Amino acid sequence: MRYDLVIFDNDGVLVDSEPISNRLLADYLTGLGYPTTIEDSYRDFMGAAAHTVHDVIAARHDGARLPETFDEDFHARVFAAFQQELLPVAGAAELLKRVRESGVRYCVASSAHHEWIRTALGRTGLDGFFTDGQLFSAQDVGRGKPAPDLFLHAAATMGVPPERCVVLEDSPLGVAAARSAGMDVFGYTALTPAERLAAATGQYSDTAQVPALLGLVQ
Repeated sequence: MRYDLVIFDNDGVLVDSEPISNRLLADYLTGLGYPTTIEDSYRDFMGAAAHTVHDVIAARHDGARLPETFDEDFHARVFAAFQQELLPVAGAAELLKRVRESGVRYCVASSAHHEWIRTALGRTGLDGFFTDGQLFSAQDVGRGKPAPDLFLHAAATMGVPPERCVVLEDSPLGVAAARSAGMDVFGYTALTPAERLAAATGQYSDTAQVPALLGLVQ
């Protein structure tokens, strides 16, 4: 099927940030007295909005509250690591070029804050593929994934009906959000086991497979 709008998740789909951010998040929470492994972080927080970390810690630790500067401090740690470690997902630049040259509209819709999105895209050299009007954050809508709000907001702003949109996602929360929005979604299984993305329209393990899924193969 040929779509009218391709919606990219950012972390894990375009930029290889998930191993970095989840390692740092697990270390930070553990240091605060809330033992967390990187596997725990992937399971509980991958694809989620920032408030989810606070909600989960409060629910599991008798209403415990993280430091007021937690988000700011965590972002500072991540951004510092991005400068040293962050790379684009293999094939991401080639895929974006292919989509752009096809004339199909595209954008990013991420649970991360706008500053995070721009920092990650800038560090990996992918920022040249996007204008500010193509970048959407859970900040814009208040409710992050698995709520459909972010994807519906992106589609409405881009002027495309949900049924003509497709989402590229790597988390169960993102797949659920796309499905709730009435959109097709392809799950990237590089980090997330295929069975956890079973609700997706289809799956891919290599970015080179995506043009065929999007109907862009000539």
